[in-house]
Amino acid sequence: MSAMMYSMRCKGIVKGYGEGYAIATAQPINLLSIDSNGIVNDSAHILNGKSIAGRVLIFPNAIGSSVGAYRLYAAKVNSKAPNAVVCSKADIITASACAISNIPLVECHEFDMLMELCSKRDVIATVDATNALITLRMEEMR
Repeated sequence: MSAMMYSMRCKGIVKGYGEGYAIATAQPINLLSIDSNGIVNDSAHILNGKSIAGRVLIFPNAIGSSVGAYRLYAAKVNSKAPNAVVCSKADIITASACAISNIPLVECHEFDMLMELCSKRDVIATVDATNALITLRMEEMR
């Protein structure tokens, strides 16, 4: 099995560096649905029951209350937060959540391509929010 690399420019919102397996969804996320163990608890969401801990979380934007920022912070305190976050449009809820939790956040203008790449493979994503770069290392799925 061979690895393929792909890099794309982005806009850094919360500076820093994070790496991990990508967990991606085209659905907006209500951050209130993320518990302190990093599990998404929203029966209407495709990520329901999945862990975001140690992953690179990719989603379009947050919905719901600004209080959701503190749910991501609680996950960070428990070492169960994502290592980085990628959004198509970084909203104030996501930006404040990442800022108080010290989680790198970028805005990706090639979001559709990013979703396409993450849907067909296991992807290790590297987010360098300081230098505005996302790098994907993709393994073909068997």
